[in-house]
Amino acid sequence: MDEIRISKPLNAPWIKKYHSKIVTAEEAVRVIKSNDNIVVQPGCAAPLELINAMVARKDELSNVSIYHILVVGNIPYVQPGMEKHFKHMAFFIGANTRQAVNEGRAEFIPIFLSEVTMLFKKEILKADVALIHVSPPDEHGFCSYGIDVGNIKTPAEKAKCVIAQVNKNMPRGLGNSFIHVNKIDFIVEVDVPLMELPQVDPDTSPEILEVYDKIGQTIANMIDDGATLQMGIGAIPDSVLKYLKNKNDLGVHTEMFSDGIVELVEEGVINGERKTLHRGKIVAGFCLGTKKSYNFIDNNPIIEFHPQEYVNDPFIIAQNDNMVAINSAIEIDLTGQVCADSIGTKFYSGIGGQVDFVRGAAHSKGGKPIIALPSTTKDFKVSRIVPMLKPGAGVVTSRGDVHYVVTEYGAVNLFGKSIQERARALIEIAHPKFRDELWEFAKKNYHI
Repeated sequence: MDEIRISKPLNAPWIKKYHSKIVTAEEAVRVIKSNDNIVVQPGCAAPLELINAMVARKDELSNVSIYHILVVGNIPYVQPGMEKHFKHMAFFIGANTRQAVNEGRAEFIPIFLSEVTMLFKKEILKADVALIHVSPPDEHGFCSYGIDVGNIKTPAEKAKCVIAQVNKNMPRGLGNSFIHVNKIDFIVEVDVPLMELPQVDPDTSPEILEVYDKIGQTIANMIDDGATLQMGIGAIPDSVLKYLKNKNDLGVHTEMFSDGIVELVEEGVINGERKTLHRGKIVAGFCLGTKKSYNFIDNNPIIEFHPQEYVNDPFIIAQNDNMVAINSAIEIDLTGQVCADSIGTKFYSGIGGQVDFVRGAAHSKGGKPIIALPSTTKDFKVSRIVPMLKPGAGVVTSRGDVHYVVTEYGAVNLFGKSIQERARALIEIAHPKFRDELWEFAKKNYHI
């Protein structure tokens, strides 16, 4: 591979240090020892060359704990047989780690996304080695964490050893998003494309896409000009964004940046001009998207990345007037309890930032916390508005936190409503073929 070219001035004192730290991935990971705690930059920024080199040493290692939220791509250390060498400690479960967690080969740590990085900052968890993936240094010696700042910057600052995969394809994301060459112990130069995460599952049926579309229209009608948005990735947020093109002066404060935002910025719909915090800026923690987003992020002054303990702090979120937070659920019961991290006792994802943004938006002037979900599963056979959550299901957003709930049958606001009023409202937006049984349960148990 050609050596990464360093920007001038070529006589800067950090240049010599940079070159003295360049090693191969195999050489860099030799610092990892049995019983170490490893923190990995997650998402589409996962440093796969470093991960693969670490796993290649498996026979020399035992009881190595690996901490991160979801990682996109192949994760070799969660494969069967690896558990005596590596144990993944998941703050959020992805499709590629779900089986390992539910079979006991990996472990799940339920935690608000705003507090994940605080575990390392407060040294509740010790980081022996941080594996990071960054841009080449600028003329001052600063590398950008690129497309995932929020979940790695703080842990890396507390790690005893930092190994950086330096990739000229990593965009230079701005904000509180940099690490200086002096703070890196080993540098592994690579030239590899970044992983991408398309927004819509290509296997989604036209009938389900129509459901998402109706939900998107309903939510878009709830968003006023000048609102600040938080939304995740997937068909529902994508459908919302599609119906915002007639809005004006929208802002963004979100844990995750994705492709759908780019078009609205380019069309002038999102400009942040009415934001009450970081006016004119898009604030995010990380990006899960495609090259479209990565090209947009690169050196773009409209975007500021920050650590997750800042982006997801409910007290920070609440400083954005008219904050609209859009989050999803697996199921919701008739009292308003929202399950978003498990299907019964089977862990599915995690708490993530849902509660952070629900509470932040609830305390925002004019804010709207929204839970959006289709009324049924994708095969239309099971209601997602249920009499009771499944045994073992996790309550992510409590009945005391929930405000707006949206399905393809409309929107209701549960805040300040009694149990009886909540049940009536939720049955109104349930799928018609399940309403009778929901009514029967509500009459019997809630005296409607």
